[in-house]
Amino acid sequence: MTTGKKRVMRPDSETQAVTPADQRLTVSLTGQSLIESPLLNKGSAFTFDERRDLGLLGLLPANITTIEEQLPRTYASFLQKTSDLERYIYLASLHDRNEVLFYRLLSEHIAEMAPIIYTPTVGLACQQYSHIYRRPRGLYLAYPHRDQLDTMLSNAPSPDVRVIVVTDGERILGLGDLGVGGMGIPIGKLALYTICAGIHPATTLPIMLDVGTNNRELLDDPLYLGWRHERVRGADYDAFVEAFVQGVMRHFPHAILQWEDFAKQHAGTLLERYRDRLCTFNDDIQGTGAVTLAGLLSAADLSGIPLAAQRIVILGAGSAAIGIADQIVAAMVDQGRTLAAARAAIWLVDSQSLVHAGRSDLEPAKQIYAQPFVAVADWAVERPERITLLEVVEHVHPHALIGTAAQPGAFAELVVRAMARHTARPVIFPLSNPTSKSEAVPADLLAWTDGRALVATGSPFPPVSYGGQTITIGQCNNVFIFPGVGLGVSASGARRVTDTMFVAAARALSLWAPARHDPTAPLYPSLAQARAISQHVAVAVGLAAMRAGVAEPLPEAELAERVRATMWEPRYVPYTH
Repeated sequence: MTTGKKRVMRPDSETQAVTPADQRLTVSLTGQSLIESPLLNKGSAFTFDERRDLGLLGLLPANITTIEEQLPRTYASFLQKTSDLERYIYLASLHDRNEVLFYRLLSEHIAEMAPIIYTPTVGLACQQYSHIYRRPRGLYLAYPHRDQLDTMLSNAPSPDVRVIVVTDGERILGLGDLGVGGMGIPIGKLALYTICAGIHPATTLPIMLDVGTNNRELLDDPLYLGWRHERVRGADYDAFVEAFVQGVMRHFPHAILQWEDFAKQHAGTLLERYRDRLCTFNDDIQGTGAVTLAGLLSAADLSGIPLAAQRIVILGAGSAAIGIADQIVAAMVDQGRTLAAARAAIWLVDSQSLVHAGRSDLEPAKQIYAQPFVAVADWAVERPERITLLEVVEHVHPHALIGTAAQPGAFAELVVRAMARHTARPVIFPLSNPTSKSEAVPADLLAWTDGRALVATGSPFPPVSYGGQTITIGQCNNVFIFPGVGLGVSASGARRVTDTMFVAAARALSLWAPARHDPTAPLYPSLAQARAISQHVAVAVGLAAMRAGVAEPLPEAELAERVRATMWEPRYVPYTH
């Protein structure tokens, strides 16, 4: 393969498989330019023949090492950093210097390093983005340059893009509007696509839609790198996004587009507007819904109460909460419950109060899950127009309590004890992240439920000692879903992404719950298993795509082989010029 101005190690266009070990990769770059190309750089691992033939003699130390010999040095450097932000910066610099080594290091230490390159540390990195900025990655599509969208898209590092993650930075995790700093999210997500699902890094593209920011602190920061302007709204925003989508369809017709961390007023709308026009999904809505559903399915099997028979309270009513509710309803209907009954089993509590039909301030997405006012009319509450989370729990007696509101401490002792009085195995998922936004601390939840709670969190928490046992807390992490979805779409050739594909992904993930075999084990597996899980999820997603009629039929064995063959592994291959 010859690389011209694009400077990428391009995979096979059909399988995305890296060049086999017994074949040589032809590169056009030589000398310092080759060393400075992250996808091609091997550092001290260039062989003598490569150094001689590619103009590298004298540019590298004499000793030639393998990638296995490089790993201890890079890992030791990582361990020397004294804060998570410094570790993030170190890994980002390695990513910018030697991508193969970066991905190999993370593959060897995924459980330790995933919380650094993604939640919770990525939140701090996004907040500090303009202050720790070293080198650009991906595309920054700024609104003032909207008449140059085609030019900007054509400047992508690789023309063979298969996975795009895009954000406008308005709702980053539970931290809010971080403007151009939100670019850390697409970069982190795509790194996880590669680590967990083997998506070749040359086929991934992070994109920032820079439409301004309403964060006054950023606008006043002299180091801020984004467009210094209040956010574009209304028809102008819609036209910009439409032009972006059309550009993606022209330039990257085979790509899957993942929407990430858009504000609730845009997230659901954009998904519905574009889901039937191109291969796209919203991870905050569908991915979060699927990974949460997987934990609920596992917990239901442990408690002996089928999901279809449960009542579920969700604190928060934004895009993540609606996505979770939609996935739960789909699974309940699949278990035989009617659509109306399944929706009635979901109790949403937003920043105002319980979502019910007596309120006149409900957005369309919330109206679907608004409880009829007659259902709460006889509740003995202090203010019927503003029913609190505690009052909902006291009257509904939920089997599961899920937090997506980014309100630290919202799952207070009174709320949790009220739930535990009526539920033998209360399922409690404080999912907001980063850690500082979690609705509760797992140790408290176990203490307030006498150790009976089945707990999972959105951010990583340490194990909890209770009753002479050490209880591991599972992380309800989208990384168990979205890489496998992307892999399944790619391997099956799916033309669209359907909700049924996410339900299939959730069911596949639920089978990996360690708690099914050990009551002190978590509801979610270790990140160390993420690659195997993504492969399993990908097959389930591909089969669901075929059933939905959005992918050509294949025997399951052939699909599984395609999935396996699609997965890139970070290793050096021989070069020739």
